[in-house]
Amino acid sequence: MSSTELNPKMKSWRPGKMIGVAVAVVLVLLIGGNAYSSVEYGHVGLYKTFGKLDDQVLSPGIHLKIPFIQSIIQVNTQVTKSETDTSASSKDLQPVSTHVAVNYSVNKESAFNLMNNIGGRFDSVIINPAIQEIVKEVTARYPAEDLITRRDIVAGEISELLTKRLAKYDLIVNDINIVNFKFSDAFNQSIEAKQVAQQQALKAENDLKRVQIEAKQKVAQAQAEAESLKLKKQEVTPELVQLKQIEVQEKALDKWDGKLPSVTGGATPFIDLDSLASK
Repeated sequence: MSSTELNPKMKSWRPGKMIGVAVAVVLVLLIGGNAYSSVEYGHVGLYKTFGKLDDQVLSPGIHLKIPFIQSIIQVNTQVTKSETDTSASSKDLQPVSTHVAVNYSVNKESAFNLMNNIGGRFDSVIINPAIQEIVKEVTARYPAEDLITRRDIVAGEISELLTKRLAKYDLIVNDINIVNFKFSDAFNQSIEAKQVAQQQALKAENDLKRVQIEAKQKVAQAQAEAESLKLKKQEVTPELVQLKQIEVQEKALDKWDGKLPSVTGGATPFIDLDSLASK
């Protein structure tokens, strides 16, 4: 008895039928794999059917779709940075190059309007041109030196105008930073010279104040010494002079060796001879 006779069912498993089963399995896998898609965290999704967007906004997670007919595009709603270099002129006609960094995000609820009306390249289509125009407008309001000293105010005005402009397209301005102002070499040299002059003027002013303070200190010291001398003179009375003379005489007697001096002089005798003789 042959193996075919022992297992007659094997006759039905011809090569053609096996290929058909394999193709069916592959098709099931392909269809199953294309029946869903996931939306990443920090994004929202939009159905796209034959090139047409659906206004239904999909939250992050897994979503079903029609295989080979529908796709899901993702829109980043996280804070994104856009950097732009702008050339403009200040109020005093100084050329200024400005490097601006803008942090923005997409309004989740309005992602359909943004993508349907502008598309995925809204950064280069909307944001960068808006920054260019607004920076030029604000820069022209200030002299070049004020752009440096009032940078926070300038950035605030740019942020306010840019926020209003991008709100039309459902874009949110989170923050704006003026990274750098770049001026001509001639202007930079004039600023440096002005700073040096200010420093020298400040040094001269400080030196003058120091001299004035030292002069006042000397005057105060002289006044104090004069006042002290005046007080000392007021303390010198005739009684005090006489007392001092007596003290001097007593000290002289204590040191006298019994010999009389040959010469005496002065208003006050060195020794009272009469008083010694009476003793």
